[in-house]
Amino acid sequence: METIVLGIGETLIRDDRYWASWANWLGIPPHTLSALVGAAVVQGGEGADALRLLRPGMDVAEAAHARAAAGRGEHLDESDLYPDVRPALAELRALGLRVVIAGNRSARAGELLRAMDLPADLVVTSEEWGVAKPDPGFFARVLDAAEADPPSTLYVGDHPANDLFPARSAGLRTAHIRRGPYGHWWAEHQDVTETADWHITTLTELPSLLGEPVTDRPATQAPVRTRALRSV
Repeated sequence: METIVLGIGETLIRDDRYWASWANWLGIPPHTLSALVGAAVVQGGEGADALRLLRPGMDVAEAAHARAAAGRGEHLDESDLYPDVRPALAELRALGLRVVIAGNRSARAGELLRAMDLPADLVVTSEEWGVAKPDPGFFARVLDAAEADPPSTLYVGDHPANDLFPARSAGLRTAHIRRGPYGHWWAEHQDVTETADWHITTLTELPSLLGEPVTDRPATQAPVRTRALRSV
């Protein structure tokens, strides 16, 4: 392995602040929105479905821009990071691996993450690239950023439909991290267990796991899809 690429939400950062800020914007209790996000996850949907349930017809992207214009946009700091992030990324770089952070977030989130001075060679978001997961174009950009061929690049994420399936279809190796609602709920699903090369609960497991052999598979083999795990 030459390059490790990591998603952002529920891979590196906790999303509780993100959803709490939406709840405050909509004027509802945070636990109500959290429950609805969980219901969407269980049904194979996306968190934004919970927002549309509360406000039918909502254009989530437009609402996000309105929040930002009102000074209530994206905010990230050290307290949002999972505690294993810095030590794990530092160890991966110490092993001589290229570390890239690339996920579905705003350009503002990219600025805030870079300001944290994480142990990474590149930090970039979907808005900065102009393409978001699970679009194949996002993973084409991932491979450009990786500076390595697909079998030598590992994508780490929690979301099966946004992370594992499209990354594998692009020929990358994949690691599924069991945290956050998607990571926990879908961890034992057959499609997930068959698609991911590795299954982890913390990022600090990665350095030792990468020394283990991986069963060979065609680089472009696409995973089986299910109704429950639709792309979002």
